[in-house]
Amino acid sequence: MGIVISTFEWVPPFAQGWVRDLRPRWALAEAGLPYEVNTLARGEGDGAAYRGWQPFGQVPAYRDDTVEMFESGAILLHISQMSDVLRPRSEQEAAQVSAWVFAALNSVEPRVDNLILPAVFHPGEDWVEGFRPVAERLVEFRLKSLTGWLEGRTWLTDRFSVADIVMATVLRALQEEPVLGRYPVVKAYLDRCLARPAFAEAMEAQLATFRAHEPA
Repeated sequence: MGIVISTFEWVPPFAQGWVRDLRPRWALAEAGLPYEVNTLARGEGDGAAYRGWQPFGQVPAYRDDTVEMFESGAILLHISQMSDVLRPRSEQEAAQVSAWVFAALNSVEPRVDNLILPAVFHPGEDWVEGFRPVAERLVEFRLKSLTGWLEGRTWLTDRFSVADIVMATVLRALQEEPVLGRYPVVKAYLDRCLARPAFAEAMEAQLATFRAHEPA
């Protein structure tokens, strides 16, 4: 069977390039591991068969010849053990990578989502503009902390890891936001991550799936 990851067969243009199967695609590209995609037609994620694989009906889900799992952070930690390129070289490195994966998903991503998503899903509603300064201030707290950690470092740990993949895919949402420009250390870190060839490879792979299923 090999490696299989799930993705939607098509999403509207505003979401293309942002669906979270991008994370395992990127990790697999870094590792040089081949994979196949299981594409979900509209509504298929709500079916009992897929819910038995991904209980929330989201993507990505993952399976290989040994395991079946869901949640992008967990998937990336699993992929990291499959390749000498990404596998931690010590218990301490493994602990730091895991910590930063959880930090990206639990400490940073909710703050970023609170800043970005209201305007996407509630455009024009009165509360959005009033909430934005609060959300931006909370993002700044996280960017300040990241600056303190990243100063003098190239990556979150001693070398590029799946933690950087998760963090970069979280921070990408701030690329057009002025707040990111106020934290040049974090911006430079994000630029380094997104300049990696494997990121471009993963992005093109995701977009190719959507192009192949473009509605008539």
